[in-house]
Amino acid sequence: MTTTTTDRILNFSAGPATLPEPVLRQAQSDLWNIANSGIGICEHSHRGPVFDNVLKEAVADCRAVGTIPDDFEILFLQGGATLQFAMLAMNFLGEGEVANYLNTGVWTTKSIKEAKKIGNVNIAFEGSACNFDHCPADDEIHLVDDASYLHYCTNNTIYGTRFVNVPSSNAPIICDMSSDIFSRAIDWSKFDMVYAGAQKNLGPSGTVLVIIRKSMLEKCPDTLPVTLNYSAIAAKGSRLNTPPTFGIYLMGQVFKWILEEGGLQEIEARNEHKADIIYHALDSNSDFYTTFARDCCRSRMNISFKTKAPEFDALFLEESATQGMSGLKGHRDLGGLRASVYNAFPVEGCERFAEFLKTFAAAH
Repeated sequence: MTTTTTDRILNFSAGPATLPEPVLRQAQSDLWNIANSGIGICEHSHRGPVFDNVLKEAVADCRAVGTIPDDFEILFLQGGATLQFAMLAMNFLGEGEVANYLNTGVWTTKSIKEAKKIGNVNIAFEGSACNFDHCPADDEIHLVDDASYLHYCTNNTIYGTRFVNVPSSNAPIICDMSSDIFSRAIDWSKFDMVYAGAQKNLGPSGTVLVIIRKSMLEKCPDTLPVTLNYSAIAAKGSRLNTPPTFGIYLMGQVFKWILEEGGLQEIEARNEHKADIIYHALDSNSDFYTTFARDCCRSRMNISFKTKAPEFDALFLEESATQGMSGLKGHRDLGGLRASVYNAFPVEGCERFAEFLKTFAAAH
């Protein structure tokens, strides 16, 4: 068993990704015996008193972390964020209606494909024309009037881009925050629904956090199967059927960790610092490394880059592995290299990586 962050392999994976070490320690104990019940969290009834308390605390701590107003419901779902691509359209894109979508990468491309199976989609920004190297400013977005909603993704894991500001829209805004949820403050006055797969910043894969304005629930059609109806799920407090109990538990532990670390103000400052360390190392060796995203839209969570030749990309992976670094291979759709440094990724890991970037460039 390891005792410090630096004893472990540095996990740069885009997801499933690094979890806070105190959370992992607590989970080790609670898998065996949670709350002195003599039973582990994975064995408890989802309607028993122990899990009642786990769920209650997870909701309360989530609300505290995000400063989420009371007019939003907090839901825990299954199926990954990919299921939400279809599910949100099934709930909010009615017959004869149209929704605005901003296409800024692979996952928004997939969300558009799913939504088109349900109803009419207006692609208000098509990022493939610039190979997804940035997120659009408002003057690049062409919305249709009277849309059911605007859908976009705050952070694009593959291309390493992010929206700095929330796009303007008269329609409700639905947002995929899978890769940067709770990495920075959220202005809830600008959103009507936010969703995020847990496996990057919140917990284990397979569990989804949905934060949805209660007024949106009134729009959900009764004709939908209940497990695909946000209103039905909310009415049962995320326990319409057996929920992902361990996923909810672990997310709850992550929420507690964020609060103990100082909340989103501290987390955001730390994330800015971590990303700056790595970007500075890359920019200082710009004759060897090329970053993918435009400077205005650089992600703080996913840093996509490449060396001056593919053979050096391969060598970079080999040599970094010998230094206890894993998960640096770029996505197959983009290639190159990628360092994902989510909330739980340590500052000292970024410092070690920056030093490796410098020494590798100098050596080759």
